[in-house]
Amino acid sequence: MGSQNFFSVVAKNIDVLVGPVIALVYPLYASIKAIETRSQTDDQQWLTYWVLYSLLTLFELTFSKFLEWFPIWPYAKLFATCWLVLPYFNGAAYVYKHFIRPFYKNPKVQIWYLPRRKGIFGKPDDVLTAAEKYIAENGTEEFERLISRADREARSRRGGYTIFDDNYGY
Repeated sequence: MGSQNFFSVVAKNIDVLVGPVIALVYPLYASIKAIETRSQTDDQQWLTYWVLYSLLTLFELTFSKFLEWFPIWPYAKLFATCWLVLPYFNGAAYVYKHFIRPFYKNPKVQIWYLPRRKGIFGKPDDVLTAAEKYIAENGTEEFERLISRADREARSRRGGYTIFDDNYGY
């Protein structure tokens, strides 16, 4: 009877007992191991895991009062953490490859809206206004030199070598 009671307590609190080991101890060990290897795939797996774990923790802290209403939440979190952590599934790498990387490489949605600042005279602070201001202060010849220098630097970055400007004071 006593052992049956013990096993029922362990079964009811499996998320509390196993959760920290799966969510923190093993990923910490695997992250240290990944730092010591030259492979980028394990680095990507564990960096992605830590980002996702942080987001999951922030979500849980933010909505803790709401999540208390769902008794299945601790088990769902344990299941999701196992999927992200265990090498058999490589869930963190899957999330990175299918969700984070495509969004990062080709953003179709602008997350942050930054309104243009109004200058002293009410003009929007944009590229054309900055160019007009530079021409007014330095002249058109200096503006053309600036554009050609920027063009050379852009071409040199594509070519893999750097062009140093002789006119620039170091």
